[in-house]
Amino acid sequence: MVATRRAAFPVREHVIARRATSLGLAILALASALMPVPSQAQPAGRIPRIGFLSSTPSAISEGLKAGLQELHHVEGRTIDIEWRWTQGKPERSRELAAELVRLKLDLIVVTSPRPSLDVKAATRTIPIVFVSAGDPVGLGLAASLARPGGNATGLAALAAEGFTSKMIEMLQAAAPRTSRVAVLLNPTNSEHRTIAGELPKAAEQLRLTLLPIEAQTADELDKAFELAKRSRADGIVVAGDPLVYVHRDRIAQLAAMYRLPAIYFFAESVEAGGLMSYGPSLHDLGRRAATYVDKLLKGANPANLPVEQPTSFELLINLKTAKGLGLAISPALLQRANRTVE
Repeated sequence: MVATRRAAFPVREHVIARRATSLGLAILALASALMPVPSQAQPAGRIPRIGFLSSTPSAISEGLKAGLQELHHVEGRTIDIEWRWTQGKPERSRELAAELVRLKLDLIVVTSPRPSLDVKAATRTIPIVFVSAGDPVGLGLAASLARPGGNATGLAALAAEGFTSKMIEMLQAAAPRTSRVAVLLNPTNSEHRTIAGELPKAAEQLRLTLLPIEAQTADELDKAFELAKRSRADGIVVAGDPLVYVHRDRIAQLAAMYRLPAIYFFAESVEAGGLMSYGPSLHDLGRRAATYVDKLLKGANPANLPVEQPTSFELLINLKTAKGLGLAISPALLQRANRTVE
């Protein structure tokens, strides 16, 4: 009987030891689950590096910086940004896109259609956030808006069909005698080719004469406005394009010189002296792009991040320019304006 008791003790000790081991493993597993897991996208201690390619510093780049700061990404401290500008020379975008890709950045933010295509052609692996890229599906930047696929996603500038007609209607509200409207287009911009195709239908619906005029370089802007005046245009719609943004001061001066009431896509054109603008806020687009940057740096897959489209548009009116053109802006139109410039 004594022998039996002695034999029982080692078995009990073994059971106790096994339970203690299981309990220890459970505690270790729980502690591991509670510990923060370092992001797979960014190794600990490494500052993310992103690229930015655009025609010139703009409200988009300022909006991006503001949005990044709101998300606790401070340039020079928690994030590095490689800024590249084409300075209104679109032929430089391919060279600068290749330069950014060679830096092996964590991601690249790019604005407008052509630079977006150049960056997409330069890399299939670095995540890309495009901003104001017109029709990203039509351009081949994304397979669809809901599921872009590939390595690029971001914010389109694709306005619904009839957007140009809306701009013309607002121009008519400011200048009621307008009946022959020139539309300034860049033939190298795919979105502008779409607009050109919609003009005959818009002219019929609005019972106006619409006159497409083209400019794809700064040197052609003067000739385009001369043509508009020779064609007896009494107003002009200036569609959004990097060329227009970079040379917005010159375009506003030409519109004033030929006394053409003009409506622009960019609010900055109104601040440069243009009569009025209707379009999405570029600063807001930049801020929204920052949310894509934040998600991608945290390991999100660009292929699964839906492309956003503009949801709200702002109307700006330059009252000083209106007065110089002899226009009395109606109270109804002023009430619709998000902001006026004195």
